[in-house]
This record gives sequence, structure tokens and C-alpha cells, in this order.
Amino acid sequence: MQSPASPTPLKHDPYAALRIPSFFAYSFGWVAAIFGQQMANVALGWDVWERTHSELSLGWIGLTQALPVIALALPAGQIADRFDRRRVVMITQVLGSICAMVLAFISYHHLPVAYIYGILVLGATAAAIGGPSRSALLPQIVPTTAFSNAVGWNSSFFQMASVVGPVVGGFLLLYSTWAVYLLDALLALVFALSLIGVKVRPIEGARKEPATLRTLTEGVRFVWNNQIILATITLDLFAVLLGGAVFLLPVFADRLGVGKAGLGWMRMAPAAGAVLMALVVNHLPPMKNAGRAMLYAVAGFGAATIVFGLAPWYWLAMTALFFTGAFDQISVVVRHTLVQVLAPDAMRGRVSAVNNVFIGASNELGGFESGLTARVFGPVTSVVAGGIGTILVVIGAAFAWPQLRKFGSLHDAKPIEHTPAAEPSLKPAESSH
Repeated sequence: MQSPASPTPLKHDPYAALRIPSFFAYSFGWVAAIFGQQMANVALGWDVWERTHSELSLGWIGLTQALPVIALALPAGQIADRFDRRRVVMITQVLGSICAMVLAFISYHHLPVAYIYGILVLGATAAAIGGPSRSALLPQIVPTTAFSNAVGWNSSFFQMASVVGPVVGGFLLLYSTWAVYLLDALLALVFALSLIGVKVRPIEGARKEPATLRTLTEGVRFVWNNQIILATITLDLFAVLLGGAVFLLPVFADRLGVGKAGLGWMRMAPAAGAVLMALVVNHLPPMKNAGRAMLYAVAGFGAATIVFGLAPWYWLAMTALFFTGAFDQISVVVRHTLVQVLAPDAMRGRVSAVNNVFIGASNELGGFESGLTARVFGPVTSVVAGGIGTILVVIGAAFAWPQLRKFGSLHDAKPIEHTPAAEPSLKPAESSH
């Protein structure tokens, strides 16, 4: 009697997620919204810089957008795990669209810059509430086996929109600032409408227990007690916080003499690098040494940031920005996959909320830090010091979390069991990963 034949290994499908209609619809709307945001970011930075010519004023843009994320992260995570995530995203997109329309009104009538900061707070509030729901929604659309692939494509689409958006925004600025804001408002509505036909599976393990302080902080305890998740988001936190050079791009565009159109191309360069790297990652099997790859990638991000800060020529600055995006893409795929796959389905909203504080808020706080240090020490010193600090953080993380150095394939990542009734630990527990 013959023994059964060994199972044939499944061939890697680089387009697995794209074969899911709901993921395709979600991604279409997501691309539209990001395209609008990227255009608006170019317009916003130049608008504030042209009015004030102050690096600190650019930094205030980051701070006004970061504070709502920090203040509302835990309640937003609770909302994501207790309500229909798709509806939460749709409602917050509509609110964001309204804020963009108000920005267009402010720009058209040349109202004071303080009004811009006020609307940014309101828009960031809507984004902070919807952020955890949007992040936790993706695992309800695609199966776990295709999730890493979905993250790669989702990030690719994000970066593709980030490539085209800033360039289009830079050219539109030559004619009208308020029209850029208005187009951003329209595209936010496109995302909301695209979610109507998206099919999502129910949240696994969802509980109808009352909202309490314990349920509110469960996401924090889960992250604190799982070394791999804590390591990845902490590493990204400090890397983004120190490497927030993107907020100073209007300053460098002036310094290099390339103007509004050049600013658009500079904002595009990191996204172009990310798109190319995303295509490479998507067409390769899942990383076998994901933790080590993330450490090398963040170190590369820091080195490229240093080159950008010191670049005396436009072409060199563009090349350095391209590589910041390419290296950051590797980090994004590893972090987002681990945060979403290792977290239990019923807690993904709250875990995503913690991740948003670490990463989302650090993007904006990094902008404030860059603006503040540029005001005191100059823009070049601010950017170069941030790049050096990023490399030092990588070295520290590699020694502080040996689990990260040893983490293997993303394909083997599985949800970690969590006991809701567990009390907060005094120190992080060792992860089985």
C-alpha cells in the first residue's frame, strides 16, 4: 500500500487580496481619500508658510493634528470594538469632508491663520475617532491567510496616491489654494460612498459587556504585555518622531530654490520609493526574518534622512527622500501586519487605537518637534539630528527587545490569546513570539 503523497506547497499568490471584491472597493475609496489628503497637505504647508514664513508655524500644523489623536485614542478604540466599524468610518469621512470645505472657505476669503488651526483640530478629531475603526476593518474584509498581502497592496495604493497627490497639488497651487481643499472634500466623500458595498464578516469574540475603565484600557494592557507589538510600535514611534523632515519641506523647497511645483515633487519622492518597495515586497514570499528586516529598514530611513538634510542639490535631496519612503515601507508592512494579526479580533479596535497614538500622533508631533528645533537650531541641524537619533533608537531597540531581532516569517503570525479579566502587569510579559 502506498503512503499518501506529500502535500504540494501552495504557490505564493501576489494578487490574493485583489481577487476579493470588497477589498478592491475599500481600496478604491481609500486611494481617493488619500489622494485628496496628500494634495491638501501640500496646499496646507505652503499656505501657512507663505503667510507666516515661520518654521514654528509649520510645526503647529503637526501639533494641532496630534492632540486629538492622543486625547481620543482610547475612546475611539472602544467605539471600534463596540459599533459597526464600517459606519464609523463613513460618518467620520463625511465630517472630515465638511472640515475640508470650511478650509476652502477660509482660504478663499483669506481669513486669519488661526482659523486654519481651529479647523485642523476639528478635522483631526474626526480622523482620530475613525482611525481605529478603519485600521480594524481590514481584517474583517480579507481572510488571515491573505492579510499580509492585503497590507502590502493597501500600503501600495496609499503610496501611489501619495505619489500623484502631492504633484497634482503642487501644480494646482499655481492657480488656486482653495480649490485643492475643495477637491479633498469631494474625495473624502468618495471613500464614504465606496464602503456602502463592502461586505464585512462579524467581529469574532465580540462581547456585549458594559463599557468600563477596564474595557477602555484593555488595548493598552494587551500591547504592554506583548513584547513584539510593543517593540515594533515603539521603534516606529521614535523613528517617526525624530525623522519628521516632511513638515519642513516648504523650507527646503525655498532653500533649494524650486518653489511650489518643486515642493509637490519633493512630497512625492518618499511615496515613489514606497510604491517601488511595496511592489517588490508584494511579489516576494512573506519575509522570513521580518524583525531583522524592520530594524535594518528603520536604520536606513535614518541614514537617508541625514543625507536629505545635508543635500546641497535638489537631485540629491529627491534621491534621499525616495529612499526614506522605500525603507519606511518595509517597516509599515511588518508593523501593521503584526499589530492587526496578533491582536484578537474583538480587540483590534483598541489595539489599533494604541498603535495610532504611537504612530499617527508621532507623525504630527514629529512635525512639531522638527518645526521647533528648526526655529532654534536651523532646519539642516534639525533634520540631521533627527536622522542620527533614529539610528541610535534602532540600536537601542535591537538590544532592548531581542525578540524583535529573532522574529521570523509574517506568514506564521497568529492571534495571541488575551484574558480580559487580567489586571495590568507591572512589567511587560514575554511573548510566545
